[in-house]
Amino acid sequence: MVKKDPSLPATPAVQVIERMFTLIDVLASREEAITLKEISEKAGLHPSTTHRILNDLATGRFVDRSQPGSYRLGMRLLELGNLVKGRLNVRDAALTPMRELHKLIQQPVNLSMRQGDEIIYVERAYSERSGMQVVRAIGGRAPLHLTSVGKLFLAADDPQKIRAYASRTGLQGHTKNSITSIEGLERELSRVRQYGQASDNEELELGVRCMAAGIYDDQNKLVAGLSISAPSGRLEDGWLPKLRETANQISAALGHKSGPGV
Repeated sequence: MVKKDPSLPATPAVQVIERMFTLIDVLASREEAITLKEISEKAGLHPSTTHRILNDLATGRFVDRSQPGSYRLGMRLLELGNLVKGRLNVRDAALTPMRELHKLIQQPVNLSMRQGDEIIYVERAYSERSGMQVVRAIGGRAPLHLTSVGKLFLAADDPQKIRAYASRTGLQGHTKNSITSIEGLERELSRVRQYGQASDNEELELGVRCMAAGIYDDQNKLVAGLSISAPSGRLEDGWLPKLRETANQISAALGHKSGPGV
């Protein structure tokens, strides 16, 4: 058992995080694995403190133990880095087309991505001039099965993953229109695959409807969804071709070569 460094006072959480960042920077300075002794010397930390933090980082796969007593950066950092890169690329590619679509329809246009069992809103285009609007806050989250973009991502999963999602979440509903049974969800996702688009008919919030189209990368992977949100009586089916055209434009900017399909 590693004893706590007696020379250090009780460590608040912020200090631990600061030391963690220092250790990651030390590991990033070398391509090969580094010994515990060298890491602690470069970081200016007691070996027992260094060992404890590195073990915690290794548990989360942020650090790998290549051999006893030696460490290097872990694959989890690569995974997170690729995730962030993908989001930034999608946002950059989407922003101008989103604004153009908003000018045309005068309703909010949302860019969303999947994160676990939810979608997260990463960008929006809207204005104050068009009266009552439905605006999703950037950083806001919502369950996959209650949103148009979320249904696109679920439709891209295999049946086993969809049932696992249903089991984990219990398919909790927010309104009387919410889909709360696996049978209902499977029927809905079948329609999404058939038509290559998805909708939310007051399932997340009463009085609000949405339509969505998928955004695909150069590997034909669904990476995001573009959606229009509007009060129920104001959403127009005639917007759908322009929504899909805009999603295709963003996909092309990401290197997608052919028309996307779900």
